[in-house]
Amino acid sequence: MARDSQAALVALNRFGFGARGGASGDLINASSDPRGFVKAELARPSGVLLEAPGLQSTQQLGQAVFAYQDQVRQAREAAKTAAPADMPAPTEQKPAPQPLNVIQKTFRAEALARLQRATLAECGFTERLVVFWSNHFCISASKGELARIWAGAFEREAIRPHVLGRFADMLRAVEQHPAMLFFLDNQQSLGPDSRAGQNRKRGLNENLAREIMELHTLGVGGGYTQDDVTSLARIITGWTFAGRKGQLGPPGSFVFNANAHQPGPQVLLGKTYEAAGLAQGEAALADIARHPSTANFIASKFARHFVADDPPPALVARLRDVFVKTDGDLKALATALVESDEAWKAPLTKMRSPYDFLVASGRLLARVPEDPGAYLNNLNLLGQPLWSPAGPNGFPDTSAAWAAPEGIKLRLDIAAQIGARLGNNIDPLDLLEFAAADAASIETRRTVERAESRQQALALLLMSPEMQRR
Repeated sequence: MARDSQAALVALNRFGFGARGGASGDLINASSDPRGFVKAELARPSGVLLEAPGLQSTQQLGQAVFAYQDQVRQAREAAKTAAPADMPAPTEQKPAPQPLNVIQKTFRAEALARLQRATLAECGFTERLVVFWSNHFCISASKGELARIWAGAFEREAIRPHVLGRFADMLRAVEQHPAMLFFLDNQQSLGPDSRAGQNRKRGLNENLAREIMELHTLGVGGGYTQDDVTSLARIITGWTFAGRKGQLGPPGSFVFNANAHQPGPQVLLGKTYEAAGLAQGEAALADIARHPSTANFIASKFARHFVADDPPPALVARLRDVFVKTDGDLKALATALVESDEAWKAPLTKMRSPYDFLVASGRLLARVPEDPGAYLNNLNLLGQPLWSPAGPNGFPDTSAAWAAPEGIKLRLDIAAQIGARLGNNIDPLDLLEFAAADAASIETRRTVERAESRQQALALLLMSPEMQRR
């Protein structure tokens, strides 16, 4: 069978995280059957799940953070009691480094597991799908201690099990996860006529309902009104998580608090949902997942992420039809994307996000991370802190967002640091063969060949279109 290096480059860069260096032979393996190479990962649904020693469930982590917060509070109170009132002011000394607390340790462990999986994956298509859906249904670890300790578990529990499953199942898992409920304040939402709402000053909170409709399903202009947002907010009152006292359930677990739920039927998108407690909200989500606007919104965003900032309308229409006909089968959606000619013919012009760039560089250099520190620091520097977007709309997904001059300069600085550290022991021309082989442009090859040193050549390779574009 004839080998196609250009199609192999598309397979690895557009759908995955780029070729691995060393003896992997990814480009050669992909060149004989590029579409089959990408689709092979879809045949292994269990490979999307992520299990690693030490990773705990959301419930376990909730209990851990509540215990940690209690310890911190007790230590502060004890310090206040023990300190004499006339104690002299402390001399200025640099404080000794403090050991990582349970929140920091958990975040780093989750980050490392994710980075190692992305670095080791043969193609990385399913990992790219995880990144896409995790950003679509994003939370922000910067919200607070609960969000930070839950960020990785949220992705493992609510996103990964459904990446090759049904959209409706992922939607329900996401909206009922304590991390999302905390991020968008639904634990504070009380039905105005509920038992709890009548006895407290706090009332309805529409944050989660609004983002479900605007960002998670229907999209802006998807046919809903402010009245629909209010109705959905009432429908999902009582969706919360158990707190540190565990009065409603094990601390950190999802619970339905009937005392906070708005009683009575609600009209949403022209349909009446009878009072049925938790089932009322689940029925509403199931219908929103099947709404035509949801199919169009997801298809457009999916094609924009993988193919082009302005995706071909025919591709979007085909993906929308697949979404509708399969009742939101996300494996079928991903398969349709890989089988579409548009996804292979479109030029590699999308700028890789900082995360994609750093993972692609690590793969090419055959460096499996043993510590997430450098990745986390560089992601912060490049404006894409892990699991920490500035808002509920997630990180931007267009080339313009990542191609600003300042961002490119920072990438060049990072590439130069990598070159200075590793360049002496690596032949950049050999790496170029792993990355693109004869699909590499003449300009890239000449640039690498004419570099003044191996260190400079490696830095220039990492900044080449073959490494920066997908």
